[in-house]
Amino acid sequence: MAPSPASSTAEKLKKDGNTYFKKERFAAAIDAYTEAITLCPNVPVYFTNRALCHLKRNDWTKVEEDSRRAIQLDHNSVKGNYILGLALLQKQEYGEGVKALERALDLGRGASLNDYMVEEIWQELSKAKYMEWEETSSKRSWELQNLKEACETALKEKHDSCQMEGFLDEAATTQKKQLEALGRVFEKAAEADTPSEVPDYLCCKIMLDIFRDPVITPSGATYERSVILHHLEKVGKFDPITREPLDQSELISNFAIKEAVQAYLQEHGWAYRA
Repeated sequence: MAPSPASSTAEKLKKDGNTYFKKERFAAAIDAYTEAITLCPNVPVYFTNRALCHLKRNDWTKVEEDSRRAIQLDHNSVKGNYILGLALLQKQEYGEGVKALERALDLGRGASLNDYMVEEIWQELSKAKYMEWEETSSKRSWELQNLKEACETALKEKHDSCQMEGFLDEAATTQKKQLEALGRVFEKAAEADTPSEVPDYLCCKIMLDIFRDPVITPSGATYERSVILHHLEKVGKFDPITREPLDQSELISNFAIKEAVQAYLQEHGWAYRA
């Protein structure tokens, strides 16, 4: 079926908009995409393209409006969810922004997107999750410090009371032990918020970074999907560790490691920056 005159004109306007965008003529690009939308208001890519123009101009209200419209037209729009997530983060709506980015990432992994796009979404999600953790961690650290000081004050008051009753040596020894035990308790409580090394089994052996989308080979080795696919395409169709023949069709998602990574990141938000 031949495209209608309206759709043909709209596609030409989209191409014009793309050309203007590359030349950083964002106002002209917005006008072109707007005309395309007027002709064909049910094409989601016209809205995501215009949203990107608004993004370049830091007009986040319009970015949100266009990305939401794109998602209404196509719930599986990777770019729509991604751009919406960025807009919500700018509005400091971190919870909803993270949800939009997580959906974009899940959709992107199942779509025919290039690795760069998926990695870009992951990086933005990581920054958002890190900021979310940092805010929560700061509040938690402040509360722990206040509680620790209150406990130390209570022990000191108890020690002073014992001094008045004449049990100086025994009270001093007891207080020292209690303060040491108290320190260990609060040190343990702060462990999850203290950056350290991510366990090796949660990291890809090639990129040496925490897994985003782990896949397992027939030999039992686990790699980051984008990294092993790049290896198979650019280096050769073999397992980089075992050197055994390997084809893309043999890769299977390693859900056990993926769940372990998610659980680890849930407890150790600082690892998003690591």
